[in-house]
Amino acid sequence: MAPSQSATILGCLGTCLSAPEAAFFRNANPWGFILFARNIENPDQLRRLTGQLRDAVGWNAPILIDQEGGRVQRMGPPHWRKWFAPMDQITKAGPDGAARSMYLRSCLIGAELAAVGIDVSCSPMADIARPQTHPFLKNRTYGDDLAGVISAARAVADGLLASGVLPVLKHIPGHGLGSVDSHHDLPTVTASRSQLLAEDFAAFAALSDLPMAMTAHVVYEAFDDQRPATLSPILMDLIRSQIGFSGLVMTDDLSMNALPGTLAARAAGARAAGVDVILHCNGEPSEMRDVVAAAGVLDAQAADRANAALARRTAPDLLDIAAVEAELELLLQGSVYDSAE
Repeated sequence: MAPSQSATILGCLGTCLSAPEAAFFRNANPWGFILFARNIENPDQLRRLTGQLRDAVGWNAPILIDQEGGRVQRMGPPHWRKWFAPMDQITKAGPDGAARSMYLRSCLIGAELAAVGIDVSCSPMADIARPQTHPFLKNRTYGDDLAGVISAARAVADGLLASGVLPVLKHIPGHGLGSVDSHHDLPTVTASRSQLLAEDFAAFAALSDLPMAMTAHVVYEAFDDQRPATLSPILMDLIRSQIGFSGLVMTDDLSMNALPGTLAARAAGARAAGVDVILHCNGEPSEMRDVVAAAGVLDAQAADRANAALARRTAPDLLDIAAVEAELELLLQGSVYDSAE
């Protein structure tokens, strides 16, 4: 990792890196990058873009994407598979096949990502679905059963790691009790400490060995009734101590309307709370300048966690694509990919 690393993960505007963007990234030196559908046309173009991003900072920086399947899938047909929403696939596979099917699916997703130079997937989800879970999140979850969610999330992480791709656990410490969309509003959870520790937070504790996690822009009144977890020193201490997560913690997108204040205030507040890395996604140059200035550089502890995460990037296992697809077809009783437009 380069010295004086900016404590940021940044997006870019288009399908190739402009000269001004490359110059900005060279000077800002973000820890990583994140890609969206606006950045993606085809495999050759995407490989060029991931190469340009890494060339701009001069090292093998991590490149992230949201590739959960269903509504949250940045790479899709005609060049990549179109996946069922996670909850839909788990329902199709049934309790006996759910974890295995999610492992196989994640091996295939990881192989698609690695082939174009993407080495971090923003999954698995350990949020537990509830009756009040907002629709923006609900079918992205792995169900409403704690044990089942843990099992499926572990399978997703293992499948990605087998493909040489790092998983990002989200949304720590749990978004399932949120009844509003944090892209637009701030969810407030009124559940008791005992319920949260026994259920929502417990899912993340069972997965606390994963290399990276993404925060929830959610207020948990029982612990901190003033600030969402992303900005709360109380919740960040709980994530480290009681949940036991020792990996790199990054924010969810800083631009989401759940967070108060300016982007600079959000970045500074998250870092002060104990978050390691700030995520800013839209690629707007003026916004990125403010975020980079406010986020500062990786301190020693954050750098250690970042290095430990990157050390888990390994060469992918050999994958027999046809055999994986055949087993997945059996588990899902036929249809493997979502053909709906």
